[in-house]
Amino acid sequence: MRLYRYGHAIIVLSLLLIVSACSSTKISPAEESKAIDQNLQTLITHFKGDVGIYAKNLSNGQEIALNADSLFPTASMVKIPILLVLFDRIQSGDLAYDSTLMWMPEVVNYPPGGMLSSLKDSSKISLTKMISLMITYSDNHASLWCQELAGGGLQINQWLQKNGFSKTRMNSRTLDRQDDWKIYGWGQTTPREMAGLLTMIHENKAVSPWASEEMYRYLTRIYWDDEALSAIPRTVQVASKQGAVSQSRSEVVLVNAPGGAYVFCVITNNQVDESWDADNTGYVLLREVSALLWSAWGI
Repeated sequence: MRLYRYGHAIIVLSLLLIVSACSSTKISPAEESKAIDQNLQTLITHFKGDVGIYAKNLSNGQEIALNADSLFPTASMVKIPILLVLFDRIQSGDLAYDSTLMWMPEVVNYPPGGMLSSLKDSSKISLTKMISLMITYSDNHASLWCQELAGGGLQINQWLQKNGFSKTRMNSRTLDRQDDWKIYGWGQTTPREMAGLLTMIHENKAVSPWASEEMYRYLTRIYWDDEALSAIPRTVQVASKQGAVSQSRSEVVLVNAPGGAYVFCVITNNQVDESWDADNTGYVLLREVSALLWSAWGI
């Protein structure tokens, strides 16, 4: 695992040994959940900042919840709600999936940077490629354009409310959400709800079976794989989305593991460590939680 490149082998290995020992004694699911919970508590004890974790074993229903219903910034994880409502419009016929669009920087009105903004003015790009830029590469220009094509923040928030996600909201460029934007940025969510959105897509219950399948395929083609994904073997299919701003690092992951599928979401906030190095404490936490859950539920 690339995780060991970052100098945290001793910490992670000790956690893996603890969970492996629990597994070898054939303890009950309730006892296993308690053991995982205790080890996660150990991981976050000395973390300088706020942490929320939600994890669910989709095979047997085991759940782990640490501040799982508290509000946190979504950062780029908000691109999952954008994706969902974009496909809702495609499914309803308001937007053609095979459409070609013309890139004009003023449509997005966002500082240059990223792949889409490098295109020449009036360049043509397919909607499918733009969705891929939003999810696979987390391109912000593509994401803001997709947000508009989805109907904007108000439409996205209405879809979330209608489908039972009462705490996840789009804030940026959304009327009457300015105060929330000042606190949480682009969007806000809870670890439980973000994991629920990804699970809904995985179970073909989001928009339609066809839409769910298409969205899921995008979410398995992630370029950013140095954090939680680095603790999972490369041969295992994983759907995920990452988010990062200076004081918050986050990731939602659904693992189609040999031992059964499981989902988890880790979000931090108010981090003291605002660095962008590989050993940022938020990034380290994402790797360690992922390694712990893989050892418990993946094998």
